Amino acid sequence: MCKGLRAAVRSPTRRKALTAADLVSWGYSEGAEAPETYARKLSAVDRCMSILAGSMAKLPNYIFDAKTRERVDHPLLHLLNVRPNEAMTPSIRKEVLENSRNEGGNGYDWILRDPRTGRITELIPVPWYLVEPWRDLSGRIWYTVTHPVTGEPMVLPQEDICHYKGATRDGLKGISALRRAADTLASARASQQYERSYYESGGQPSGILRTESDLGGYAKGADGKVLTRSDGSAVSLKDQLRSEWEKIHAGPKNGHRVAILDLGLDYKPIAASNQEAQFVESKEVSIRDIARYFGIPLYKLGEGKEAYSSNEQNAIEYVTGTLHPIVTQYEEEQTWKLLTDREIGRGLEIRINLMAELRGDTAARGNWYQTMLQNGPFSVNDVRALEDLPDIPGGDEHRASLNYVPLSMWAELSRLRAETRPPAE
Repeated sequence: MCKGLRAAVRSPTRRKALTAADLVSWGYSEGAEAPETYARKLSAVDRCMSILAGSMAKLPNYIFDAKTRERVDHPLLHLLNVRPNEAMTPSIRKEVLENSRNEGGNGYDWILRDPRTGRITELIPVPWYLVEPWRDLSGRIWYTVTHPVTGEPMVLPQEDICHYKGATRDGLKGISALRRAADTLASARASQQYERSYYESGGQPSGILRTESDLGGYAKGADGKVLTRSDGSAVSLKDQLRSEWEKIHAGPKNGHRVAILDLGLDYKPIAASNQEAQFVESKEVSIRDIARYFGIPLYKLGEGKEAYSSNEQNAIEYVTGTLHPIVTQYEEEQTWKLLTDREIGRGLEIRINLMAELRGDTAARGNWYQTMLQNGPFSVNDVRALEDLPDIPGGDEHRASLNYVPLSMWAELSRLRAETRPPAE
């Protein structure tokens, strides 16, 4: 009974594949255009996703022993930092994962293991729209994965998938920033398309062609027959006049052509100008809204008027407020799925080094290193390791200032200093 139930819930036919209708119901456009392409036509969205993916791509992994607080060597580091699979570099793999997490709310790493030894041999990121997580009747989590090459569905246990989520309600599936910002993106896209149509019409506002002549009835060809469209409907005189006017005066190449009006025609513009529509102001509002959804400082999007010191503080807040929670999720998921139970029991953890994101701020990094060296937490070799420099002889010694001593020892140390001080001349 139990085996039969388990076989039934693992059947790929029980899961419904993602369809184009699903995407349309989420606010994406119909047709062959992919949802991420639709959203990334907005420069702010494209830049936000590129920033997050680029930040994650450049952060290296290391294995940390929580008990000894030392870094340890491990075969997984070859996959994480050298070559995760045949087709990708580590940075490309991490970009694919983070883009998938932002586009669909879920990033997935397919873990391939040696069937004899169980050793992990490859990590393959799978796009979010090819994976469907679900629970069986016992509460166990499975993943139906559409093979990216063959298109065949596979049902994989949770041990074979590293799952990185966006905002989530149930803990099983994430909700993408694009979906949460659907109304904002739709408004921004509408503004962008309106602006495009404005310039496609030659930068001239639409208006009214007015005449005292009778424009009732239908247009006729040279043979005296009523003109018809491809769908069989008749062309009215008004339609013909509008079509002829747009053919001559619409479009960027026709924006300043001289109009010749006959038959008593009079042209009167009625639409608002580009300035009256406040395109610049609406764009700034859209960019700020999009930046909030992704947690990206405005200066990274080429917006805002902050000073250098303000941008420096925003960069630190980006690391601590936006990037650090994402990094923590990656670390926790990879530790649980990629390390063995015995290794976890020993205190091993997979960590991501955030120092790579702070390397651009040389002054702040130098001040921090100096403080850590003077107060004793870091040795010279610890600092050199963070800068990807080799150890030097004697660099493992930790130093501290004698100017700061416990108050209980102050009297004794003061007396010793007075006794060893050379006499005044």
